[in-house]
Amino acid sequence: VQLQASGGGLVQAGGSLRLSCAASVRTFSRYAMAWFRQAPGKEREFVAAMSWSGDSTYYADSLKGRFTMSRDNAKNTVYLQMNSLKPEDTAVYYCAARYGSRGRVESSEYDYWGQGTLVTVSS
Repeated sequence: VQLQASGGGLVQAGGSLRLSCAASVRTFSRYAMAWFRQAPGKEREFVAAMSWSGDSTYYADSLKGRFTMSRDNAKNTVYLQMNSLKPEDTAVYYCAARYGSRGRVESSEYDYWGQGTLVTVSS
């Protein structure tokens, strides 16, 4: 499984970005997906996870209401819509995949990782 994240960039505080993660796998609908992020000098942290069918989604408590994860199994792609961005959202954002129905919040549960896309939020 190869994952390609895109959509990062520089945005002003209060702005929005939509990240995409395209997966090169024939059975994408059998993989739960997640987004994590890593800010400079900090550990990687959980952002959101979604089941393989898209019927259940988990978010980090601090991001609920601002970030929305979705997936399009026909396009082998997951998305992360980020609104009302803050400077503290600045990080490299990674998508991850695990074979199985349920998303997990622990990064160790994921077998495949994208290369990351940098999001920079200016104040």
